[in-house]
Amino acid sequence: MEDRITPYLYLELSDQEPEVYARERVEGVLGLPGVERVVWWRNLHYQRKDFEPDFVFRVPDFRTLATYEVDTAFEPPELHGGLRGLHFRHYPRPGQGFLTGEPTPGLMLVLISAREGCDGQALRDWADFIHIPPLAVGDLGFSMITPYQRVGGGSPLFMHFYETVSSDAEAALQAETNDFPLTLGGFETAEYKRWQLHDDLVVDYINTFVRAGDAKRS
Repeated sequence: MEDRITPYLYLELSDQEPEVYARERVEGVLGLPGVERVVWWRNLHYQRKDFEPDFVFRVPDFRTLATYEVDTAFEPPELHGGLRGLHFRHYPRPGQGFLTGEPTPGLMLVLISAREGCDGQALRDWADFIHIPPLAVGDLGFSMITPYQRVGGGSPLFMHFYETVSSDAEAALQAETNDFPLTLGGFETAEYKRWQLHDDLVVDYINTFVRAGDAKRS
């Protein structure tokens, strides 16, 4: 994340506003063994419905996303008050894109799984070699796109962590959704459909966020 590959990320999803979450939760998690730093983010499009009916998200929406950079000593903490936690490790393929040298101002979070009965490898290959590469060249607003896999498996299985060059991550998502298909000949072409969907794909969640704060372990 930002200027480095983070081996593990622990996400907390909160219905609290970022200011409240930061005040009531960050210090406690940041003090746990294996936690190095945290960035918390404000949801830019809470309760979005614009992907329906094509994608109906299985992960309920939330107002605040917290991304904790952790190592192998980390154990997810107890959750309460509606908090949800997801623990991911960096998938052993490189992130795609470029580094800006600046703190990441915006983020698009994508959570996906493989359909029941599939091991996820074909889906992973499609994402890494077909879907992500044309989005990582910089013209849509994304900088670094990094793949993660959930520790212990389960659903959602994979996370795609799309960092953006501006705080308006929603603009990058809209460019991907509305402008990029034209480079493939439009929404009805076989090339576009091959890029957009895979037979094993289940979309658990997509949304955009703006950086609201950060902290390091003292």
